[in-house]
Amino acid sequence: MLEVKSGGIETTVQDYPGRVGLLDQGIFPAGPMDDLAFRMANLLVGNDPGAAGLEVTAGGAEFAFTDDRVVAVCGADMQPRINGEPIELWRSYGVKAGDTLTLGWLNGPGFRSYVAVSGGIDVPVVLGSRATYAPGEIGGHEGRALKEGDQLPLGSAGNATPGRRVKPSLVPTYTSEWVLEAVRGPQADPDYFTTEDMEFFFSHAWTLDRNSNRTGYRLDIHRWQWARKTGGVAGGHPSNILDNGYPVGAVNVAGDQPIILTVDGPTLGGFVCCAVVAMGAMWKLGQMVPGWDKIRFKEVNIAQAAELVQQMNQLISEESLEGV
Repeated sequence: MLEVKSGGIETTVQDYPGRVGLLDQGIFPAGPMDDLAFRMANLLVGNDPGAAGLEVTAGGAEFAFTDDRVVAVCGADMQPRINGEPIELWRSYGVKAGDTLTLGWLNGPGFRSYVAVSGGIDVPVVLGSRATYAPGEIGGHEGRALKEGDQLPLGSAGNATPGRRVKPSLVPTYTSEWVLEAVRGPQADPDYFTTEDMEFFFSHAWTLDRNSNRTGYRLDIHRWQWARKTGGVAGGHPSNILDNGYPVGAVNVAGDQPIILTVDGPTLGGFVCCAVVAMGAMWKLGQMVPGWDKIRFKEVNIAQAAELVQQMNQLISEESLEGV
């Protein structure tokens, strides 16, 4: 059992890849915002890379163990400690019954940490996943963020071994100025946006708005030129279209404001999408700090986007780990 002493700013149970194949029923996949750090943490403790773990946003969380386990923390530096003693990120540690794991506050770039425990978090499976989908109040622990007093069941610890780490050369570097790979969206130029609009989109340093969360990341308001004067039967503004499906990572332009639809986002709506973040770059969104970080979009084609996914999946391997 894992006891929650403090849920911090926002801590949820997630698994990877979340709920797939349910977009037509109005359910985005949920799952970790940074699936690279999440899967690496699971790998370190001997779990399947997609096993349920914890996503800690901004920090302030504390947990207590009721039996012997192996634990790893990957992602943003929240100055993690076991029984008050500092531990390294991207490394596995053994804990015993009564031990506590504390994540403090952010220390440097990055925004989310991931806690993996050997055996995984054994909450009920809902619609094929244990991931918390807060907009629908399903999955995870009672469909919500964790709070003090919650008791999380754990699966069988198996033969997990502490004392492993991700090879230092493979640990991702976090920053406050991100390059985010994206393909042109289903409503780009020349029918909806002008060539100049798209050139601006792929060259501007966008600021991530403080009003951003797992549903969507708001960017700067920009006065687009638009390739048409109205949305026709869909509405008076050129950003209006008849409701259509949104892919995960779509850059939705509502009026003059671009919004990146993240893992808890809406599945359809009536606004154009000028671009879609490459799936192999989505992990970067999980480490961006709202109200502070900047994003430059880098245009890639479909083949290049697929290569990013392949490269990232190759990292999720025992070959990426070493003993310490």
